[in-house]
Amino acid sequence: MTHTASRFARLPKLSRFGWLMGLYAENHGRFSRLFAPAQLTPGTYLSDIGDGLDLRLDVIEQHRYTTELRLTYAVLDPLTGEPDPSAYLRLYHDTEQVEATHCYVGRRWQDVIGLYPPPAEVIGHRMRMNTFLGKWLEYLAERGHGMATLRPVEQGPSQPDPEGSNPSGSGDGGAGKNLAMNA
Repeated sequence: MTHTASRFARLPKLSRFGWLMGLYAENHGRFSRLFAPAQLTPGTYLSDIGDGLDLRLDVIEQHRYTTELRLTYAVLDPLTGEPDPSAYLRLYHDTEQVEATHCYVGRRWQDVIGLYPPPAEVIGHRMRMNTFLGKWLEYLAERGHGMATLRPVEQGPSQPDPEGSNPSGSGDGGAGKNLAMNA
């Protein structure tokens, strides 16, 4: 009996931060299998599987070690006019992690945890956002979304950006503004 108890005592405990980093790595694997983000150039992509609920993927910015993205449905919240659900993602190429930096599922992060939350609350909120992202990515894979269904959306000069901003994501009400509001 003591042999069994001592065996479990040697197992290291995973901190909440360590758990969160593991979640980022799992989400990277899921996201990479679905959308192969290294092959995508900045722009807007739609995935249509014929269910009337198109998935929208915006590649906002490509950097050497990171890619900024937004994942949402082509459906707007009737109260705010914002796409809902919506997740802003930061893909880290060097560490192979994907972090949901900002999620909009009916409410903004400031409404959920306040403007100056304690660190433990921030970690908890990030865990919830990234758990949501992981479940959403699993659901998308089960439904059949992926590279085979992803098509670029052409935006000509006569067609305004749906975000009301320029392609770099900076401007009034654009995605770049929302990315700066990381939780």
